[in-house]
Amino acid sequence: MGDYDAGLLELAYDAKRFVLHMRSIIEMAPLQVYYSGLLFAPGSSLIRVGYLKNISWVAMKPKVADMWSSLIQTLEGHTSGVNSAVFSSDGKLVASASWDKTVRLWDRATGKQCRVLEGHTKWVRSAVFSPNGILIASASDDKTVRLWDTSAGKQCGVLEGHTGGVRSAAFSPNGKLVASASKDKTVRLWDTSTGKQCEVLEGHTSSVNSAVFSPDGTLIASASDDNTVRLWDTPTGNQCTVLKGHTYWVQSAVFSPDGKLVASASSDKTVRLWDTSRQKQCGVLEGHTSSVRSAVFSLNGVLIASASDDQTVRLWDTSTGKQCVVLEGHTGVLNSAVFSPDGALIASASWDKTVKLWTSRQKQCRFLEDHTNGVNSAVFSPDGKLVASASVDKTVRLWDTSTGKQCGVLEGHTYAVNSAVFSPDGTLIASASDDNTVRLWDTSTGNQCTVLKGHTFCVQSAVFSPDGKLVASASRDNTVRLWNISARKQCGVLEGHTSDVNSAVFSPDGTLVASASDDKTVRLWDTSTGKQYGVLEGHTRWLKSAVFSPNGKLVASVSSGKTVRLWDISTGKQCGVLEGHTKYIRSAVFSLDGTLIASASDDKTVRLWDTTKNKTIEIIETHQSTKITKFSNDGAHLHTSHGILPLKSSPRNSGNLELPHTQTHSLYVTDQWITCNMKKLLWIPAEYRPSCSAVNDTGNLIVLGSGCGRVIFTSIDFTALPAAYLRPSVNAAVIASKGFLGYKFPFSLFMN
Repeated sequence: MGDYDAGLLELAYDAKRFVLHMRSIIEMAPLQVYYSGLLFAPGSSLIRVGYLKNISWVAMKPKVADMWSSLIQTLEGHTSGVNSAVFSSDGKLVASASWDKTVRLWDRATGKQCRVLEGHTKWVRSAVFSPNGILIASASDDKTVRLWDTSAGKQCGVLEGHTGGVRSAAFSPNGKLVASASKDKTVRLWDTSTGKQCEVLEGHTSSVNSAVFSPDGTLIASASDDNTVRLWDTPTGNQCTVLKGHTYWVQSAVFSPDGKLVASASSDKTVRLWDTSRQKQCGVLEGHTSSVRSAVFSLNGVLIASASDDQTVRLWDTSTGKQCVVLEGHTGVLNSAVFSPDGALIASASWDKTVKLWTSRQKQCRFLEDHTNGVNSAVFSPDGKLVASASVDKTVRLWDTSTGKQCGVLEGHTYAVNSAVFSPDGTLIASASDDNTVRLWDTSTGNQCTVLKGHTFCVQSAVFSPDGKLVASASRDNTVRLWNISARKQCGVLEGHTSDVNSAVFSPDGTLVASASDDKTVRLWDTSTGKQYGVLEGHTRWLKSAVFSPNGKLVASVSSGKTVRLWDISTGKQCGVLEGHTKYIRSAVFSLDGTLIASASDDKTVRLWDTTKNKTIEIIETHQSTKITKFSNDGAHLHTSHGILPLKSSPRNSGNLELPHTQTHSLYVTDQWITCNMKKLLWIPAEYRPSCSAVNDTGNLIVLGSGCGRVIFTSIDFTALPAAYLRPSVNAAVIASKGFLGYKFPFSLFMN
């Protein structure tokens, strides 16, 4: 083969991977291949190398892997978490079962959704093909197993009899029986031709999570919350043996292809191997850092794939028990992983609403700078030059906003870090952790200054006083503690709450602290004496946060009961109830002059309220839950955890503030998009979607922290963005189709 032919094959492979990676957005917004496709392709992608230079308006491009990883494509369509995914016997289809009450069928080659099987009335826990591929059996919390015709997509049977939710279903090798496992502590066998129950296997003392036939159909293995795997004789229904060894719930069990082994996955973080002839444990696979939901053998029995709450799929060598590969990319708990019949692919199902297809023959790469677990928060320093990200991986990492590169790793916490915050002058960082401590760090050196110990349970948050001399920490030990920064000592324990304290905040002059608790109260404390100043009662649900008005005369409290309440500090009396949100409220802030309050809710709206009339004056659709951090200086925008929102009803527009309008354009992150002025700009591939985000004060730089630990920076040069993109009447797709970006390339060659 000549150099020309080799180069052409390399380009064809690159184009195929590119199209598969972007398949879902190509179907919805095909011109995003010119934007997101290029930006998020690997650095060595030939297509990216050839065309990326044309996107001049992305000033800082997101950090990407150098090469295509083991992740082939992501199947999107479910509207809630996916519980299982399985290949058909010929490997051409994938069936996925979801909390959205559906089973969906996908074309393995293209990733295109073929059918949606609807009929269950509650979560669908699993779906499996019959050996000949003609039927699908689905198990649901609605206590039924339903049979479906694969080709027609129609329901052809309902197996009823369980008295609790059905966790799994499996066909016998000859397809004549279905075994179903249920929360009612039983396994039931069903005749697929008649739909009638033919056996009930009883013996487990808790919920049965899975049941599967041996390759010859003579045995059934069941896994249960009673910490055991049990083997049953299929013809008689008699229990053969109980396999004990796991120390917590057993989530699944599966036979090896030759039937000589059983692999069981457990909430004790292990996969255990059992010799079926000797009925003894013969191996323990350890490495997962959280509950293991499933384990499955490859068709040749050489590998085991396990799926875990730690958001990874791990491949193990069956003969040695050693870990071979870790597949990372999901941003939620992994419920299952399964090999394709030819062993070339692995399908994984996750709470992040996706199914991912991976090649089993390539090692996964990860960025050395990334967190190794989910990112809980990201925050800019006061001068905007740094970002601090706090993670489940027990670290805080510092990032240079001019380059997007990591410039420090703050290590010392022994459990997840819940939040990190800069001091007012930016010289210190305070981090709050599940290890019951607050730690102070020197921003310039990254060195730990001190460990503030005293809390007896997880610390939810920490905040500096306006003058930077104190830190207040809120904890699940029902207390707020005050710490003197210069002395590095505790200077007050604020006791009185009867349940978890979720947040604490200083008044503008620093003389008071307001704490919000699950005990449904806000408590006010004198920072000089540590004594309780007042108790604000009236909410009927948990309180998540409270905030002072700029003049310090009012407090606004935020409740899971869908209301914001206003309180007069001098009297301790309620002076307003802001009602209108339909779901849990996450945050509220006052405008600079105190005449307005903005609140953000899980109903995916932000509401603007007039504090003098306690009425809603504007509702903004946010497309996802967000947290408001502040009003802009000119009062015309809201700064949120997902970006900057423009306001129609604002102090500036109403004449209450004589301030210049400084914000012209701004970025905002929705579930799948980076938007500009609330118009879709860049689609975010599933593996980059944020669990938290932050936007700088000028609105042009976005930080995305993902559930798998990735932190990326993207900035937009608004002056280089086509003018038509910023006009409200022009659609982004129209802009690209008219050639505003000045280039096109022939993806149609690879779409068939």
